[in-house]
Amino acid sequence: MFNGIIYNQGLIKRLKKNPKYVSGSLVLEIDSNIKLKKSDIGESVSCDGVCLTLIGIGKKSFFFYLSKETLKRSNFRNAKIGNYINIEKSLNHGQKVSGHYVQGHVDTTSKIKKIKIIQKTWVIDFEIKNNFNKYLVEKGSISVNGVSLTISKLTKRGFQINVIPHTLKLTNLVKLKKGDLVNIEFDIFSKYLLNFTS
Repeated sequence: MFNGIIYNQGLIKRLKKNPKYVSGSLVLEIDSNIKLKKSDIGESVSCDGVCLTLIGIGKKSFFFYLSKETLKRSNFRNAKIGNYINIEKSLNHGQKVSGHYVQGHVDTTSKIKKIKIIQKTWVIDFEIKNNFNKYLVEKGSISVNGVSLTISKLTKRGFQINVIPHTLKLTNLVKLKKGDLVNIEFDIFSKYLLNFTS
């Protein structure tokens, strides 16, 4: 479990196939200044909002497993060496939750339709498939590339968010441009409530 408050980023150093794992899966190598130790191997880490298992630690990098399902659901299917990703360690019991509860179970990807800058704040329009509209609530929480954000407005084809300068400074959202794909996780409470009432 995570809370979508990002303080660390990582640089994709390598994406490689590994015969030890299922065909079609990959091992992701990331350079980052986040503090992870040998005893953390096997733990979950949010990488651009995707809950990945830490499988190894190198001298200056970390290794994560990317399953076929993860590649299918997330923007990691288009990942390239040199891309920056947001990284968050899992929450400890009793730790302050400043964002909202994020599982790292990405629901889908969304394409950026438009970016407008208003007094250093980025107003971003996202396009989403129609079958996911039911999870969108104005002023509700949403995770975009692992960042806890608030939906400021619902649109015909998706939703809009406002990203403040502080968030842009700490995350890879500042590198987004029109047409980019981002990882989306809808608020866990909206998903469960809809499941119970449908």
